[in-house]
Amino acid sequence: MRVVATILFISLLFSCKNKSEEGVQKNNVTAKTIEDIVNKAKDSLIYPEEKHFKSLRQVTFGGDNAEAYWSFDDKQLVFQSNYKGWGMECDQMFLMDASESFKDSKPPMISTGKGRTTCAYFLPDNEHFVYGSTHLVDENCPEVPLRKNGAYVWPVYDSFDIFVADLEGNITQQLTNEPGYDAEATVSPMGDKIVFTSTRSGDLELYTMNLDGSDVNQITDELGYDGGAFFSPDGTKLIFRASRPKTPEAIKKYKDLLAEGLVEPTEMELFVCNADGSDLRQLTNLGNANWCPFFLPSGDKVLFSSNFEAERGFPFNLYLIDLDGKNLERVTHGETFDAFPVFSNDGKHLAFSSNRYNGGGRDTNLFIAEWQD
Repeated sequence: MRVVATILFISLLFSCKNKSEEGVQKNNVTAKTIEDIVNKAKDSLIYPEEKHFKSLRQVTFGGDNAEAYWSFDDKQLVFQSNYKGWGMECDQMFLMDASESFKDSKPPMISTGKGRTTCAYFLPDNEHFVYGSTHLVDENCPEVPLRKNGAYVWPVYDSFDIFVADLEGNITQQLTNEPGYDAEATVSPMGDKIVFTSTRSGDLELYTMNLDGSDVNQITDELGYDGGAFFSPDGTKLIFRASRPKTPEAIKKYKDLLAEGLVEPTEMELFVCNADGSDLRQLTNLGNANWCPFFLPSGDKVLFSSNFEAERGFPFNLYLIDLDGKNLERVTHGETFDAFPVFSNDGKHLAFSSNRYNGGGRDTNLFIAEWQD
C-alpha cells in the first residue's frame, strides 16, 4: 500500500511537469526531491519516509538472520542464522561477500555446526573472527526458553565462551575459559581491543581484553544486564544497552531470573562511557526496550533500535540520537521489527535485520542499505 501511495503521489507531481521551474520551487519540490521519490518508488523495499536509505537490498529469505558485521575492509560480512532451509537447528555463523544475496543459494558456514553460536565479529586481518559458542559443553543445540511466568526472556547460557576462528571455520584460539557466560564480543575499529559481556563477577558486566585474551579489565559494575557494546570509530568510547533494576521487587526478579540463566530484556536504556569505563552516563530515557546501538562513522551520533513508541511491544524501528541525547530522529518506518544496525567502516552502507516483506510470517532477514545523510 505504501508503494501504491507513493506512485500516486509521483503521478501528481509529474502531471505538473510542464509548469515552470519557478512554480516547482514555490511548492518546495526540487528536482532532487522528485528523483529521490522516483528512486524509492522503484525500490519497493524502502518505505517513502525512509530518507536515509538511497537503496535497499534484501540478503536472506528465510529463518532468523541477524548481527551481520563487516570485515575491516568492508568486502565481507559474517552473520548468524538458524534457517532450517540451510539445515540449521539453532544459530550458526555464515560468511558472505558484501554484494551477495541468498534467495536460491546458501552461504558457507564458518562455525563448527555444534552447539549454539552468537555475536561473530571480524578481526583486523580480515581473515579471522571472534564468536561465542556453547559447543565445548554440549554439541547439541541448547533449549531456548522464551517465556517465564508469562514474560518474554532471553537465555544467558553459562556454556558460552569466546573463540577465534579462521574463515574456513577452524578454531585457532579460545579467548575465555572462566565459569559462566562469556559472549557478545566486538572489536575496536583501532584493532587493539575486544569488549564483551561476562557473568564472571556474578552479574552481567562489560569487560575489555586484548585480541589474544590477555589484560582483561572490568568496565561496568552496576546491577543489571550490560551488553551489546560497541566501540566508537576512534576506539575511545563504548555504547551499550543496559537494564537497571531499582526497586526491591525489580532487583529480586532480576537476580532470580539470572540465577536460572535468564534475563528479561523489555526495559533497557542506552549508556555511553569511555573505553576504560570512566565518565559513564545514561544516553536515553525513553522507556521500553532501547538496544543494539551502533556509532555512526562520524562518531557524533548513535543509531539504535527501540519500541518506545509502541503500546504492545511492537513495532521496533531504528532511531538516530546525538551523543548528548538530543535530536532524536526516527529512521525506519516499519510496522514490525527493524534492529541490529551496523555501518560499514567507510560509512556508505548499513546492514540491519528486519521483518519487512517476509510474507507476513516471523522470518527476520538481512538487508543492506545505501546510506545517505
